[in-house]
Amino acid sequence: MGFFSAKCTSLARLDGKTAIITGCNTGIGKCTVQDFFSRGGRVVMACRNLEKANEAAESIKEDCKNKENLGEIVVTELDLSSFKSIRNCARRLLSTEKRIDVLVNNAGVMMCPETKTEDGFELQFGTNHLGHFLLTLLLLPKICQSTPARIVNVSSTGHTGCKMDFNDLNWETRKYSSFQAYKQSKLANVLFTKELARRLKENNITGVNVYSLHPGVIKTELGRHVRLSIPWGLHWLLNTMSLFMKTPEQGAQTTIYCAVDEKCANETGLYYAECESKEPSAEAKNEEAARKLWDVSLKLVGLEDNFFNLQK
Repeated sequence: MGFFSAKCTSLARLDGKTAIITGCNTGIGKCTVQDFFSRGGRVVMACRNLEKANEAAESIKEDCKNKENLGEIVVTELDLSSFKSIRNCARRLLSTEKRIDVLVNNAGVMMCPETKTEDGFELQFGTNHLGHFLLTLLLLPKICQSTPARIVNVSSTGHTGCKMDFNDLNWETRKYSSFQAYKQSKLANVLFTKELARRLKENNITGVNVYSLHPGVIKTELGRHVRLSIPWGLHWLLNTMSLFMKTPEQGAQTTIYCAVDEKCANETGLYYAECESKEPSAEAKNEEAARKLWDVSLKLVGLEDNFFNLQK
């Protein structure tokens, strides 16, 4: 139910605009699709499971059937744990979409068992950070042509209390901790946001704003691995906490705020919660770590070091 949950009150429309949302067949992503659809936007649902995504799209259309001035919903395949899938998806979007006004990097995995991506990276770092890093940079030229545009990275307050371990990003020398791996991937989301905003400004690319956010603690499918990661004796605590969790609709509000609200239209590189900017952790403001993560990520996903120069 969420005892404290801010709401995006903006009435901004998305008529004639295109928004891409990753991992949005359930939870806060699905709620974000419905909101953008209701605002008249063309919403591209980029999801791994096309069958579930199409079912979600039909469900949203049914829920909105009595509303006017709706947009349209398009479904496309995207598996963020596969660089091949990401590149194929980006290629399709660049050819089919005339513009990309909003990109919401919403998809994520949380506290899953130790697993590797198709390309050999720890699943949470590979999906939550590297996957979205690659997708964003591949789509960036089109985003820059669609200004004013926004890039929204869904992170978590879980980014606090950890640092990037650049000596072992893949958890090959440390004992694997699904919780710490998740925290590191969420810290990477905030650092990526900060560094992307800095590099856009440094390269005199204007009109593209970047946001990271904590949606709140939400009852969604994302936490399905959590029960497997904690001792049985603490499940009562999880059950108690669930009474205070937000609904997916409540959890989507800060994402929607960052994507459409006029009040943050001139802000970039900041971190948000409850529909307002907040201070992230000290490590999330570490400029050296942000630069290093950028450089390392470019190499890991196979992009050129002079990426921004190539966009001019």
